Amino acid sequence: MPHSLTQNWMHLIFSTKNREPFLEDKHLRENLHAYLAGICNKMDSRALIVGGVADHVHILCNLSKKVALKDLIQHIKGDSSKWIKEKRPNFAYFYWQLGYGAFSVSPTHLEDVHHYIATQEEHHATVSFQDEFRAFLKRYQIHVDEQYLWD
Repeated sequence: MPHSLTQNWMHLIFSTKNREPFLEDKHLRENLHAYLAGICNKMDSRALIVGGVADHVHILCNLSKKVALKDLIQHIKGDSSKWIKEKRPNFAYFYWQLGYGAFSVSPTHLEDVHHYIATQEEHHATVSFQDEFRAFLKRYQIHVDEQYLWD
C-alpha cells in the first residue's frame, strides 16, 4: 500500500492544577476552547469539539499520523497556558495539571462523546472532575494508585 492511512480519534481530558476554578468566566472559557481547537487544527489533529467547565477541559480530536500524542498535549497545554496568562495578567499562577487522560474513541461512538463534551455543564452539576475521571479509568481498565493521580 503506497499510503499510510490512519484514523485515531482521541478524547483528551486534563484539569487546571489542583482543579482551581480559573475558567469560571464563560467568555474566557469559550475563547480558550476555540484557542485549544486552533492548536489541534494547526498540528493537523482536527478538533471536533472542545468543552469543559471551570476546572478542566475535554478535547475530541483526530490525532494526526504525523504527531506524537505527547507532542500534541505538550503544545496544547504549553501554548494555551501562555495565551491565558497574556489574556489575564492576574492569572500568573495559572497552570494545567502535569498529567492528562487520553482515551481512544471508536468512530461509531463519536456522536456520544461529542454530546458528552457539549453537555459538560449539566454533567458537572452533579459529578466532580475526580469522580468523572475515575469513571473513565474504570471504563478503560486503567489501574492507578490515586496518591499519584492528582496534582
